Amino acid sequence: MAGSSVGIVELASEGHRPLHIALIAPPWYSMPPRGYGGIELVVILLARELRRQGHTVTLFGAEGSESGTTSCAPAGLDVHLGQDTQVLHEMTYLSRVEQMIRQLGPFDVISDHSGFGGALITSLLDAPTPVLHTFHGRIGASELEFLASLRTSGGFIAISDSQRRSAPRLQWAGVVHNAVDVNSLYVSAADRDPRYLLCLARVCEEKGQDVAIEVARRCGLRLILAGKTEQTPISRAFFRRRIEPLIDGTHVLYLPNVTGAIKARLIARATAMLAPICWPEPFGLSVVEAMVSGTPAVSFRQGSATELIEPGITGFVVDDLQEMVDAVACARDVDPFHCARVARDRFNPQVMTGSYLRLYQRALLARPAARGAVDRLTA
Repeated sequence: MAGSSVGIVELASEGHRPLHIALIAPPWYSMPPRGYGGIELVVILLARELRRQGHTVTLFGAEGSESGTTSCAPAGLDVHLGQDTQVLHEMTYLSRVEQMIRQLGPFDVISDHSGFGGALITSLLDAPTPVLHTFHGRIGASELEFLASLRTSGGFIAISDSQRRSAPRLQWAGVVHNAVDVNSLYVSAADRDPRYLLCLARVCEEKGQDVAIEVARRCGLRLILAGKTEQTPISRAFFRRRIEPLIDGTHVLYLPNVTGAIKARLIARATAMLAPICWPEPFGLSVVEAMVSGTPAVSFRQGSATELIEPGITGFVVDDLQEMVDAVACARDVDPFHCARVARDRFNPQVMTGSYLRLYQRALLARPAARGAVDRLTA
């Protein structure tokens, strides 16, 4: 696949021309997602804002996505997540994406969000087009070994400084915090009644729903757990043994899937969003959704929590269960409108897209042909 020409004079003078960008989403949920699907939400927000700014975006994703998406997977593939069939469906999707990239190009930039399989497929493309890979999950020893083995033309994009620090050997292009759909969320008044705590996350041990239940009990507040149960044997056992027996419909409520206006209302009216995570989470979307809704987030000091939460302004970062209980007591002192203002200034789609565009342009300038032309122009 041949890459398109770059407007070197424009790039050199920082007057950037519109780009043609291939944007690859995961295949598991249509866009925008109708419930769970955090990566798909980030990708569709990026695609919309890039188009609003005048760039041409070829978006690859699942059937049922909004107009302008090139469908390379059937709808409903999420039923295969955590199953033996997951890898085959993922590879089938990525094979189709690779074929369509060759047919629909040339592109100025390929921006991949589809995970490790997408990084492998796009690294095999014989093209001068810069490819930048954004990873939305944990990078452990095995993941690091795989990523370090790849040939990458544009580098990797981290979604937090915490994630980047976890893999210093990688060729990082930069860090871009995720955005949330600020237009679908709203702020409620400070005197919220009845008071309740919210834990919005997939149900699994690393998200700590059992800890959230204990925090709510000690605070004397009702807890709403919202999120699907991860369909792995370990997570199903966690739900069955440590969560389900405590769901009584009064003190602990469980909503497997919340969307749209119901989700926005749950977040905006909560006393606090609990994130009792026990893993180095690279980015907490529900934490950010809470803060832009004026609801303080209370998280354990893991992963990106200290990057996202501004103590006393948008929430609290704590080290143990009792500190989380104490932080909930302080949550009512947080001004919801100031909290929302601060968070919306940091985590809106315009800010995220601007950061991606800077990294795209830097990758274009870093190509050997572009560097030589700029050198000649500035000699």
